[in-house]
Amino acid sequence: MADTARARKLSERIQQVVAQMLDTRIKDPRLGFVTVTDVRVTGDLQHADIFYTVLGDDAARTDTAAALESAKGIIRSEVGKQTGIRLTPSLDFYLDALPDTSAQLDAALLEAARRDREVAALAAQASFAGDADPYKKADDENSAADED
Repeated sequence: MADTARARKLSERIQQVVAQMLDTRIKDPRLGFVTVTDVRVTGDLQHADIFYTVLGDDAARTDTAAALESAKGIIRSEVGKQTGIRLTPSLDFYLDALPDTSAQLDAALLEAARRDREVAALAAQASFAGDADPYKKADDENSAADED
């Protein structure tokens, strides 16, 4: 079992190699504007999950996924050459959901801020349903005791 520091170093190196390969050596026309966001290597260094984002619409994402799948063997062999480890990890590519999630969170935060402004506007125009201070005071208790 490898230590986590070695797995982390290997994942960083794989990220660099894959990004360089996509930039310089892979000439597939289906490949869009790809950014490798993260690489996760298993503890035994046998498998690497590569997360990426693609700038563009759903068609660009599907085309890029197909291009990455077809270039997986070339990328894996280059990872093996440049890392120098005995067993080259198998590679799987996953579209990173981080940009979509962050866009949803941004929209939710904007909606919450809009609703907070509405509540603040309503609170500024609000008035008390009864007395401004509905709690009894000490002098109110004395005057009530005097009446008895």
